[in-house]
Amino acid sequence: MSKPRAGGITDLDNKARRRMWRRRFRNLILLVAVVGGVYWWLGSIKPPLVIPTGGGVSDWRSYGGDPGGSRYAPLTQITPGNVIHLEEAWVYRTGEDYTGTSRAGQAAFEATPILVDGTLYLSTQTSRVIALDPETGAEQWVYDPEIDPETKTSEFTSRGVSAWPTSAEAEERRIYVATIDARLISLDAKTGVPSPDFGNNGVVDLSTRVGPYEEGDYLVTSPPAIIHDLVVVGSAIGDNRKVESERGVVRAFDARSGVLKWSFDPIPHGPEHPAWNEWQPEQALKTGGGNAWSILSADEERDLVFVPTGSASPDYFGGERLGSNLYANSLVALKASTGEVVWHFQIVHHDLWDYDVPSQPTLIEVARGNEKIPAVVQATKMGHVFFFNRETGEALFNIEERPVPASDVPGEEAWPTQPFPTVTPALVPHNLKPEDAWGLTPWDRGAARDRIASLRSDGLFTPPSIQGSVHYPGVAGGTNWGSVAFDPERELVVMNTSRVAFAITLRPRDEFAKEGRLPGVERGPQEGTPYGMHREPLLSPLGLPVSPPPWGTLVAVSTRTGKVAWEVTLGTARDLAPVPLPIKWGTPNLGGPIVTESGLTFISATMDYYLRAFDTATGEELWKGRLPAGGQATPMSYRLSEDGKQYVVICAGGHGRLGTKLGDYVIAYALPDK
Repeated sequence: MSKPRAGGITDLDNKARRRMWRRRFRNLILLVAVVGGVYWWLGSIKPPLVIPTGGGVSDWRSYGGDPGGSRYAPLTQITPGNVIHLEEAWVYRTGEDYTGTSRAGQAAFEATPILVDGTLYLSTQTSRVIALDPETGAEQWVYDPEIDPETKTSEFTSRGVSAWPTSAEAEERRIYVATIDARLISLDAKTGVPSPDFGNNGVVDLSTRVGPYEEGDYLVTSPPAIIHDLVVVGSAIGDNRKVESERGVVRAFDARSGVLKWSFDPIPHGPEHPAWNEWQPEQALKTGGGNAWSILSADEERDLVFVPTGSASPDYFGGERLGSNLYANSLVALKASTGEVVWHFQIVHHDLWDYDVPSQPTLIEVARGNEKIPAVVQATKMGHVFFFNRETGEALFNIEERPVPASDVPGEEAWPTQPFPTVTPALVPHNLKPEDAWGLTPWDRGAARDRIASLRSDGLFTPPSIQGSVHYPGVAGGTNWGSVAFDPERELVVMNTSRVAFAITLRPRDEFAKEGRLPGVERGPQEGTPYGMHREPLLSPLGLPVSPPPWGTLVAVSTRTGKVAWEVTLGTARDLAPVPLPIKWGTPNLGGPIVTESGLTFISATMDYYLRAFDTATGEELWKGRLPAGGQATPMSYRLSEDGKQYVVICAGGHGRLGTKLGDYVIAYALPDK
């Protein structure tokens, strides 16, 4: 028998207590399991499948659904009431899975298919064009431009293709793809054979007349815009290489012959250019960039092309391009028939943050009383959303110029003000101070706090510095190329945002030249300036963002009032954590939403592998389908006939730079048979 200890408690008492607590713990685990099982069972009970009669018929003729990029499907077969029944209908494999290859860290399957004349068309990372049967996924033809996947390029993706003519009925149909080796190719839509009368046997060389061209750093990743009988194409240019890089010329080619009809250079090349006085002349003549790498929009009725432009080169030091840098970082409306500027609005003056205009300008109608105003909405990396009259450029909700922080870098002259919308609030936070640091434990939160404290952090538009500056939101946004979707019935624009901070550091040229590769740090030489550049995400020692969650959201803004209608967290830690826990922190995201007439918003984009459906009116998540790889693309939806099914299609092939699982899947979802 054990002897009593102080207080009269024996070893046997301790053992009994331990047994008691083990029983209680087991009972608690059992209770949690039972309750969780009940909730799972209740959640798995689906209401009876009800498929409404009618439901509409619609194709998806342009990358954004229509030439104005509304991403709207006028379909009602899949509804908020039956979307829970959605299931996989067919799967197609492109054969381009770069897992384990030298391109794994760069490859991104960002394509959105188009549906024209009863055929689906899409492009792959190497700009291959594939035609599929939209009801079975069966391959009809493949065109291969024979781009070596080992060829070095600054980007390794293609977001899609375009079709001409835009009319529903046409004797001849052509598919255009602009490639990552700077070619514009015209294909016969029925056969995939290059059009012999277009350019040189179906090909126009885009590498000419763009300044000091370097192979692999001048390419096209977005589909061309089609308007009248013109194919209008922008370009992607490798960032932060040098001052004297390729120029971001936008060009229009005859859709049949490939003859150049006009070109527009956002950066002035002489006194006749309307932006000449916004630059130092000798600097304008050598500066590159200002390119429209994202998706252009077309308004055929008004003879307008809407062009979102990026930063002049290089991104993070502007001492060699003093001035506002018009028409870089602008929304520019061009007369489609001539290429002349009709109106413009500069979203960022003298960009020092890689705040390109990343999203397709979305053409919508805005209600003012009983009047419908033709409008264009522009989402930005800063989380700002601007609404303009499509015809005049007049702001539909007030915009004001506000003072922003000055630069402390020798040779730099940051622009003293920047435009801010005053009605629509910023959709992402703009300040990150040490007291805002986030972490799972006091240890990593303290480390995050110290890291933020070591950097300059004066809010949005804090200029890059030699000390290092907080860049929040970071280079991916805010909103990126996923753009916005417009629901005309509910008068909402829906968009996704990311909320991850970066650090930007300028390194004096001699010090930068001595450095080697640094783990987790992107280095840009910025040749022709006194500084190289370091860019890195601000992460805690546990590898999580130091900014507080949510790190991704889905937001709806009323086009009638300009106010936020709802906001929800987008994405979970399901595929980020060592244990697959669906913690709703949100994730950074690339890709965008679509909306349907029935009131659904579909989006993938996140770093967990799902296609999700939300109620457009409320933001409530209604359904999610598990994907075999990252879905860093925008879905699309169509229905071929009144007695057929409505399909929702997503490309799931991952994104190397975002770190999601790679693959080569094109997946269609539909309701089951009754």
